[in-house]
Amino acid sequence: MNLKKLKPYLHSYLSAGIAVFVTISLVMFPEHAFEAAVEGLNIWWNVVFPALLPFFISAEILMGLGVVHFMGVLLEPLMRPVFNVPGEGSFVMAMGLASGFPIGSILTTRLREQNICTKAEGERLMSFTNTADPLFMFGAVAVGMFGSAAIGTSIAISHYLSSLTIGLIMRFHRRSEMSLPYRLKGKILSRAFLSLYEARKKDGRPIGQLMGDAIRNSVNTLLLIGGFIILFSVIIRVMDILGINAILTSIFLKILTPLGMHPELVPSLISGIFEVTLGCQKAGAAGELVPLVQKTMAAGAIIAWSGLSVHAQVASIISKTDLSIIPFSCARLLHGILAAFYTYLIMKPTEAVFKDVAVPVFLYTQPHSTMVFWLDRIIFVSGKILLFILILFSISMVIYLLSNVVLIYLRFWKH
Repeated sequence: MNLKKLKPYLHSYLSAGIAVFVTISLVMFPEHAFEAAVEGLNIWWNVVFPALLPFFISAEILMGLGVVHFMGVLLEPLMRPVFNVPGEGSFVMAMGLASGFPIGSILTTRLREQNICTKAEGERLMSFTNTADPLFMFGAVAVGMFGSAAIGTSIAISHYLSSLTIGLIMRFHRRSEMSLPYRLKGKILSRAFLSLYEARKKDGRPIGQLMGDAIRNSVNTLLLIGGFIILFSVIIRVMDILGINAILTSIFLKILTPLGMHPELVPSLISGIFEVTLGCQKAGAAGELVPLVQKTMAAGAIIAWSGLSVHAQVASIISKTDLSIIPFSCARLLHGILAAFYTYLIMKPTEAVFKDVAVPVFLYTQPHSTMVFWLDRIIFVSGKILLFILILFSISMVIYLLSNVVLIYLRFWKH
């Protein structure tokens, strides 16, 4: 039997074996599994659910009202030549950069379902729009785990720089395939308003139904995300109890120690492969003998990789489309490597610039389940979304005006 014929059998047997292993582990260690499940539930209910729900709902409503299509036309001059994706990708990019994973994949899936982007364009888009939100990097990681807001600056700058680098690299992904037509005819503002009108007319749902659908879809998606968070919390705990993580640590030690990595950081990378927060916690808690730059590089790489828990969430979200998870996972791996590299390059300069920044100023960004914090977070993230959109819009308009000037100049010289 050749490998092609054997592959489906191996996939089925492996999936069944993992499921049986997890089930037996739950029966053998019910107390540990329960504690891990409660921890995962607390993270989801107190942090993830209130953090993402308002933005999921608003994104669904904006898409139904045609606002995203309006933005798509205005930002096509930037998104198409730079990232090789439709202008609507700018909305996904802004929401992803400000709100955190996995909202980039969720919105990319919605664009694909509405045939606003092709399969290749969707895979390019979700590969660089799934980023951590700035509050997680500054509050939870920098202040909460490292005790330094200046480190948050290094991690955030490296994270976003490497994300944009991934976007530029992924623009060549399946480049030979046909893309959707580039909307050039007519004045850009009139085309934008016409696109909004046509999108709203095509959707056709009354505002009440639109809001109800947005809430229902958002809550269902967050329930799915919560299930994955709880499941991976249990799996990680079981792996710790069975000593699997210790075996992986010894293997990684033999590979990474000769490359110059401090041995105490290897357990954080093992944990970070599965879950972001746990990996960053272990990186921040590494001993005083570990160089701070290596701790920060490890945290940056873990955040960029985003953990198999997020990968599983994305795989489930895109399963109803023809999008593939493989380009996403490859991009996350490259994102992690680039984030660590950029952190190494900019760590000293950013520390010199932000050395006098007081940690208490950033303490409000540490996640805690209070109404005041979540109101502050919604305001903060909303402001960042608007800022990202305004920056993208300004660049797009400059590109559009320059291209028109060049066209006028060429026509003038032809005559």
